Amino acid sequence: MSIPPLLFALMLWFFGTAMVVWLDSRSPATFRTSFGWAGMVALAALGVVAWSAHDVTVGAAYIGFAAAIAIWAWHELGFLMGFVSGPRHAPCPPDARGWTRFRLATATVIHHEVALAATIALLFALAWGQPNQTAPLTFALLFGMRLSAKLNLFLGVPSLSDETFPEHLAYLKTYFKKARCNWLYPFSIGFGAGVTWWAWTAAEAAANPGAAASYTLVAGLAALGVVEHVLLALPIRDAMMYRWASPQPVKAKTIMTEQR
Repeated sequence: MSIPPLLFALMLWFFGTAMVVWLDSRSPATFRTSFGWAGMVALAALGVVAWSAHDVTVGAAYIGFAAAIAIWAWHELGFLMGFVSGPRHAPCPPDARGWTRFRLATATVIHHEVALAATIALLFALAWGQPNQTAPLTFALLFGMRLSAKLNLFLGVPSLSDETFPEHLAYLKTYFKKARCNWLYPFSIGFGAGVTWWAWTAAEAAANPGAAASYTLVAGLAALGVVEHVLLALPIRDAMMYRWASPQPVKAKTIMTEQR
């Protein structure tokens, strides 16, 4: 195992997020074109996943990771630009509690979540029985950590950073809750740390350099997910990291958890 895969994961995560921020900060008149071009890149990335799934080289691991990030970015653009979200586009009623609040919150994003879950199934199908599982593992991890962050925001965390939402998604902020902590938060941190440790040890025990690189990429991404969860409890605005990518106030968080 070596350090370069960790740096690659960090750089691709950071600059991929910056690209999403930049595209989402442009005029709404450009959204359909941007989303269309991103869709073609995502489609090409699916082909790359199928083509590289049998390859166990280090380069194939990098390619699979990058392909998964490209597909994820397309999905995030679809949400941030308002093309795919859910059937509900209204704020949470002030008197909504318990199951009713959860049901209403789910209705605001369910179409997007179903699309992500379907993509996970497709990626695993494309790489089924093949040695290079980097792409499906990467995409599944992104989905799991993002879903965890969303649930924590729903249950309550100290730092919401909700000023970063696009204007047309402002209603989602009404489903967030500010609180000292919630019962899920420590489990989320533990899960992310556990995945990081598992991937790190798997990389050290890998039989070939390609598998080691694949697991190291997953470990790096899982560690970044843990950092994002930690930021939910700190008075730090993670979106400030991407202000340089937008001439306007930053409207998106990170590729991992922009819906927080």
